[in-house]
Amino acid sequence: MNVDDLDTPALLIDLDRVERNIRRMQEYCDAHGLALRPHIKTHKIPALAHRQVRAGARGITCQKIGEAEVMAAAGLTDILITFNLLGPAKMERLARLAREIDVKVTADAPEVVEGLAAMARGAGVRLPVLVECDTGFARCGVQTPQQAVALARRIAAEDSLRFAGLMTYPTQPSSGPWLRQARDLLVESGLAPRTISGGGSVSAWTTHDYPEITELRTGNYIYYDRTNVGLGAATFEDCAQHVLATVVSRPTPTRGILDAGSKSLTTDILRAEAGPGHGRIVEYPEATIYALSEEHGHVDFSACARPPAIGERVHIIANHACTVSNLFDVAHAHRGGRVEAIWPIAARGMVR
Repeated sequence: MNVDDLDTPALLIDLDRVERNIRRMQEYCDAHGLALRPHIKTHKIPALAHRQVRAGARGITCQKIGEAEVMAAAGLTDILITFNLLGPAKMERLARLAREIDVKVTADAPEVVEGLAAMARGAGVRLPVLVECDTGFARCGVQTPQQAVALARRIAAEDSLRFAGLMTYPTQPSSGPWLRQARDLLVESGLAPRTISGGGSVSAWTTHDYPEITELRTGNYIYYDRTNVGLGAATFEDCAQHVLATVVSRPTPTRGILDAGSKSLTTDILRAEAGPGHGRIVEYPEATIYALSEEHGHVDFSACARPPAIGERVHIIANHACTVSNLFDVAHAHRGGRVEAIWPIAARGMVR
């Protein structure tokens, strides 16, 4: 089967680019003594997670238990879940995972630690827990290095838990001094962190500038997207994910409609320097996808030398690859246009 045979809209994955992206990031981490722990929320496909691990990744990162359950069922055995887990339903599921695989979690408050400790006691496991640190992004995380030490002590005091290190997102200039102070305070307290995990796709290539960090969590590097290109982390030639769409209407000489709307393309808007609209049409880079209805992509072709004809098919590089992955049931993996595999997006919709 060729890409030309596919009905639209369809999600395409360029295997040559994926393999190159995996290799380059692993080589970077190996060269700088960093453990790589890819975030699978970008692709949600077990086959790609296995490729990342075979290439040398320490394990994988998941954001939700549902993602981790899918990956564990597919044979991935070293998983970090980077999200506060609370409540009986999640504790029951986490207990099952902890009995089956090497699962690690994060926490940023005593209430989270208490729930994890009770779960681990009941499950008969010793659960590794990293302290999540807010080093400037203002999302989750303890607010000061001193709070990180206090929570690490709280974790270490529980027989059913093991203090496993520190985690932050994203790695940024303020992260270095913050993590350095926390690390030094932990060492003085006899709780030297085994892992200091940093994250982010745009900042991934500068992780070596932060010697405190021992592990890199990054997801988007396997595909890249228009945001990464706009922020200088990749080129359009690195982008391995495309949405294949058809021009279904040309109501005016300069306006066209695609069969890919908000149910196929992310509604994420880029920062101004990255360019306008909801994606880049490879064949018509001057065009602007200026609006999305549910099933319609609204395109301004006025800046193009010629507009497309009705029925013409185009490839779109979306603004945010991770969101697009969650919109499709399957991905068509191809090499030079020849489809080699059709992968179910097995962790699609796993938001719990």
